[in-house]
Amino acid sequence: MAEDKKPKQESRLTAVERAQLERREKMWEMRKALLQRGHRAMQVKQYGEAAVSYEKYLRILELSFNVAQGNLTPEVFKENSKTAEMSIVAGVYWDLMRIYDTSQKFSDRQVAYAKQLSLFAPVTPLHNDIIKQAQEFIKVARHPENVKIFLAAMGKAGRCFIASSAYQSPTHNDVMFLRSYRDSVLKQSFLGRKFIYFYYRYSPKVACILDRHDFLKAPTRWALKLVIKCVR
Repeated sequence: MAEDKKPKQESRLTAVERAQLERREKMWEMRKALLQRGHRAMQVKQYGEAAVSYEKYLRILELSFNVAQGNLTPEVFKENSKTAEMSIVAGVYWDLMRIYDTSQKFSDRQVAYAKQLSLFAPVTPLHNDIIKQAQEFIKVARHPENVKIFLAAMGKAGRCFIASSAYQSPTHNDVMFLRSYRDSVLKQSFLGRKFIYFYYRYSPKVACILDRHDFLKAPTRWALKLVIKCVR
C-alpha cells in the first residue's frame, strides 16, 4: 500500500513542477512579446503604445516574482537567478523615464521610473551608457529636474554586488572603500573602465552564488581585504 502511494505522490509533485515551469515559460513569452511591441513602438515614435507595452511587461514581471507593483529591486532577480533580465529592466525604465518627460501631468511617473532606474542601472553593463545618455538628455528634457534625480542617485550609488553580498551590507567600511576606489581611481583610466564594465556584467551572478552558499562569504571577505590592502 505504501509503495503504491509513493509513485502517485511523486507523480503529483512532478505535475505541480511541470505546471510551474509551463507558467514561467508562458509569462516569459508574454514579457518577450510586450518588449518587442514596446521596442517597435519606440522606433516609430508611438510613445503612448510603447509606454502601455512596457508597463504591462513590468506588471507581469512583478507578478512572476510575487512583488507589489512598483517594488522591483535587483535583489529580487538575484534570488531568482535571473540576473540577465536586469539589463532589460534597466532599458525599460530608461525608455519610460524619457517617454514621461513629454508632459507635466506624467511628472510623478517620470520620477518613479527615475528612482527605479537608479536601482538597476548600477548593477548592469548598461550603467555607463545610461549615465552618458542621461547627461545628454538632460540638455533637451522638458523636466530636467526629474532627470537630475536619477543622475544624483548615480553619484551616490554604483553598487558593489560581490562585496555587498560578502559583507551582507552595502554600507560596510570595506564596501564603501571599494566603491570609492572605483569612482576615484578605476573610472579615470581606460583599463579601469573596462574592468568596471565586466564587473557589472558578471558580478550579479557571483553575488547570487554567494547568497546561496554562506560558507563562501568568509573566504570572499578575506580576498577582498587582501585587495584593499594592496590598493591602499
